[in-house]
Amino acid sequence: MEIFPAIDLRGGQVVRLFQGDYDKETVYGQDPCAAARGFLEAGAQYLHLVDLDGARDGALANFETIAAIVRQGGLYIEVGGGIRTEERIRQYLDLGVGRCILGTIAVKDFGFTARMAQKYGDRIAVGVDARDGFVAVNGWKELSPERGADFCRRLRDAGIKTVIYTDISRDGAEQGTNLELYRQLVQIEGLSVTASGGVSSLEELRELEAMGVRAAILGKALYTGRLDLKTVIKEVGTC
Repeated sequence: MEIFPAIDLRGGQVVRLFQGDYDKETVYGQDPCAAARGFLEAGAQYLHLVDLDGARDGALANFETIAAIVRQGGLYIEVGGGIRTEERIRQYLDLGVGRCILGTIAVKDFGFTARMAQKYGDRIAVGVDARDGFVAVNGWKELSPERGADFCRRLRDAGIKTVIYTDISRDGAEQGTNLELYRQLVQIEGLSVTASGGVSSLEELRELEAMGVRAAILGKALYTGRLDLKTVIKEVGTC
């Protein structure tokens, strides 16, 4: 299983939100580059970066910070948060980012998402964030009328190969991830699923791996010390 430690950026700082609430933020570091280096030193090969400012208002708020992390090298980096135009996709890919994650735009302009999937292939992923089973957009502030699993099937049919699926109710809560949800999602043939939100034990990671989940994103559990990245990579990580 591919293990993606996560760095969420807000105002140039490393932060975590509780269940996507911008008013429930914890700052874990002032130096995102140092955080990325720490993950690399622990054996990480992948990194999940999110521009929370961009997710909320579409602004390119943390571009220089992301560029600095990419320049350090050594990690395959996927970036999400506010990517709503092809110009933004090109900016990130030209930096050396491995994959861009579309979120709000995938719901609001499905045609654009399909075109980007056809043009850029597996360098485009979609982040499907759901609350009570329905897809959430605009920094998780609004709910769409479509169920997450149905949306994933439409994305697969449109050429999207990778979906990063987050159950918002589990995100940042360290109360375990939604295993039953991922058991359903891995049944969607031709879709690679990344689990995100609430992953907090090696047992969960082993179960996700066994059911066929391709990758997992680790956030708060790393920052609080509940999970040790070096141990996780040794136990379930793959090259």
